[in-house]
Amino acid sequence: MEFCLTFVLLLFVVVILGVILGTLTGLVPGLHPNNIAVILVSIAPALLRELYFLDSYASRTIIASGILATALTHTFLSFIPAAYLGAPESDTALNLLPAHRLLLEGRAYEATVLSAIGSFGAVVFSLLCLLPFYFIVSSAMFSMLEHNMLYLLTGISALLVLTESFNERMEPFIAIMLSLMVFVISGIFGFVLQGLPAPASMLFPAFSGLFGLSTILYSLFYTPEIPEQVINEPEIKNTDVLKSIISGASFGSVVSALPGITSAHATVMAMLARRNREPGQVILTLSSVNTANVIFCTATLYLTMHARSGVMMAISQMMDIQPWAELLPPVTFVLMLITVLTASAFSFFITIYMGKQFSLFFREIPYRKLLLSIVILLILLVFIFTGGLGLLVLAVATAIGLIPIYYGIRRSNCMGVLLLPIIVAKLFQGL
Repeated sequence: MEFCLTFVLLLFVVVILGVILGTLTGLVPGLHPNNIAVILVSIAPALLRELYFLDSYASRTIIASGILATALTHTFLSFIPAAYLGAPESDTALNLLPAHRLLLEGRAYEATVLSAIGSFGAVVFSLLCLLPFYFIVSSAMFSMLEHNMLYLLTGISALLVLTESFNERMEPFIAIMLSLMVFVISGIFGFVLQGLPAPASMLFPAFSGLFGLSTILYSLFYTPEIPEQVINEPEIKNTDVLKSIISGASFGSVVSALPGITSAHATVMAMLARRNREPGQVILTLSSVNTANVIFCTATLYLTMHARSGVMMAISQMMDIQPWAELLPPVTFVLMLITVLTASAFSFFITIYMGKQFSLFFREIPYRKLLLSIVILLILLVFIFTGGLGLLVLAVATAIGLIPIYYGIRRSNCMGVLLLPIIVAKLFQGL
């Protein structure tokens, strides 16, 4: 009894520490839970010695729970720098435009609340759908889908380009051709990234340039008037909220189990599936994608014994994963779900609180100076984490990212940086 109480208390404390670390990585552009996961795994022997009064199984589970809490909290808080500062990651990049639109309307706090609702709703939806997910991943249908990834990704890419025909600023043919040009250029850029040393680390400067720095530089030349931010709760229909959360979380579940694609791909699929392009709807959808992806990646780890993200890889190195082979999940997976529920509850309120504080004090900061400081911060972070080569990647990515902004087409076409290399790789695998 005493052992169980000690274990539960320690688990709660470590989850809270994970929430704090996730808040830090979410609010500071350039920090990622993968960095925290690597650090925790590297110092795990020292941590395990401190937990000598627990057996190895229990202590490793506690540390893994801290890593998961960090990753989940990050999906909540990372929306704030994307919305207020224009510094996205690959998972929040497509959220930048609708969030920035609401910022210019004085409704950034509403955007933050919607993001928190989307993420927390995804947690609830994901937990309710774990058993159906268990049966789907174990089915022959899912195996067939996995073997037909080429057609799935090709269809997504085609829709991404062809739906630009709805652009109201130009003729459909011109809009499609411009969209295709940006998609192909971004895809070629993606091929170049794969040929560089440590290509995974180059995604940070690539996405910072494609979606962040390009937007900031454009705003520096065409500095908008940022109105005073109003603290109002968002007005949105419950049915629209449910539709956005379900669509986002569903695509987050799909990509979590399929090899070779990430939550960034899921955001593209979710945007194409949702016909409603209102900023609030997009924010709800994309926020739910990122949070659901973490939960379903955890389920996939126990179902397939394959890690689909850096965080899951760290957790698999931290502990012996018991396969979820029967209807009842293993005990460690249940503990992970308790971690998810606890961390999400804290993260929801922290996100709303931080969003309110940003809104209250944002007006007091000169916007142009803020943009310049963010440019400097991004360049410094890119140099610190990726060196001179990362700066070159950042410059090229920024130039590509300016093209859709200038011509008025969707910046989601820049997702060709991920989609096109995978399509070509799948094509050659099939030959």
